[in-house]
Amino acid sequence: MTANPIAGTVASLMPRARTELAELVAFRSVADPAVFPKSECEAAAAWVAGALRGEGFQDVAVLDTPDDTQSVYGLLPGPEGAPTVLLYAHYDVQPLGDEDAWLSPPFELTERAGRWYGRGAADCKGGVLMHLLALRALKANGGVPVNVKVIVEGSEEQGTGGLERYAEEHPELLAADAVVIGDTGNFRVGLPTVTATLRGMTMVRVGIDTLEGNLHSGQFGGAAPDALAALIRVLDSLRAEDGSTTVDGLAADAVWEGLEYPEADFRKDAKVLDGVGLIGGGAVADRIWARPAVTVLGIDCPPVVGATPSVQAHARATVSLRVPPGQDAAEATKLLTAHLEARTPWGARVSVEQIGQGQAFRADTSSPAYTAMADALRIAYPGQDMQIAGQGGSIPLCNTLAGLYPQAEILLIGLSEPEAQIHAVNESVSPEELERLSVAEAHFLVNYAASRRA
Repeated sequence: MTANPIAGTVASLMPRARTELAELVAFRSVADPAVFPKSECEAAAAWVAGALRGEGFQDVAVLDTPDDTQSVYGLLPGPEGAPTVLLYAHYDVQPLGDEDAWLSPPFELTERAGRWYGRGAADCKGGVLMHLLALRALKANGGVPVNVKVIVEGSEEQGTGGLERYAEEHPELLAADAVVIGDTGNFRVGLPTVTATLRGMTMVRVGIDTLEGNLHSGQFGGAAPDALAALIRVLDSLRAEDGSTTVDGLAADAVWEGLEYPEADFRKDAKVLDGVGLIGGGAVADRIWARPAVTVLGIDCPPVVGATPSVQAHARATVSLRVPPGQDAAEATKLLTAHLEARTPWGARVSVEQIGQGQAFRADTSSPAYTAMADALRIAYPGQDMQIAGQGGSIPLCNTLAGLYPQAEILLIGLSEPEAQIHAVNESVSPEELERLSVAEAHFLVNYAASRRA
């Protein structure tokens, strides 16, 4: 990394950052009390609030949001007349998946082969540390040249919309000239990347009922309608023969214009098994950044171990639909619901319950903030120019902020590059990426302040 005072300070702070990230990762902050006690999220929120107070933030508050979770807010005043920059991250994390597949305890930050492993290490507790490192480096080198607001969300992974609704009810709270969302990632390690688009999402729970209770498959099978079989047919109707998403009435032919994603690189990043084909048609970038994508997240059905010879009376599944920019998530929800209801066979009773929704997002990459970020990334990644990519995931708050503050410039960076394996087992963060992006964010704040004075 090019020697400069900010980079030198960040490098000296990395051991402390590792200790703090280990403390934050230790909280089992899945924002679902059915998975871990709510107290785990509350403890994580208290940790973030304490960290902000320790950096001199004012008005630090743990906000009780309408979805019964907590987000943390703080204000660090800058020089008089300086612009205001909002820094975002979230402390809640995804569930563990197959806990036995973790190679080290998921809530114990563990170093292997130069990476730090643990749930939330990249997504997005590492983002909290990225913001703290950038601010600490600036404070040690002349001060923070902008007003800084920090908001750390407590339910981003659940998609329950608590912070969005809170922001809408308190529109002055998060007002800013620029917003840095620290929840995406470089296209790959060492390639500085800003994310220009995010797919939105809708999540529904579909339930099917056919009988008053389970029946013996020998006595009644063959005529008794099987709810699980009906559900399987419904779910299969959401994909064409090539695996592409097919929701009745929902367009799925958009083309991505920008950074390409070679198929060989994608297969490696996604760890696709040898001989297994990719699904869908068109370029990989089309499929993951510009088109809708359906995923069955879970099915309630009897486990193989202990299963009885029964025709199932009830079955249900959680279905996620990623919605690309240009498509309205609410309309997509209606189309998905209508599709599920229309494709349910045998007159089975079907119910569809929406459990999450967020709009897609498209940034204005021609704004002055992007120029400031491009220059900052060039300092942090010598010899590399900023790349612009899409992201298949969703950050519902982005559209809320864009609607509340239409003049604000919104940038998306972060630590979730492909090797991080966010949402999967053995999630990890690259400490080199954490260091470089912290340097970049610090220089961005300097550059942005200067651009507003010019």
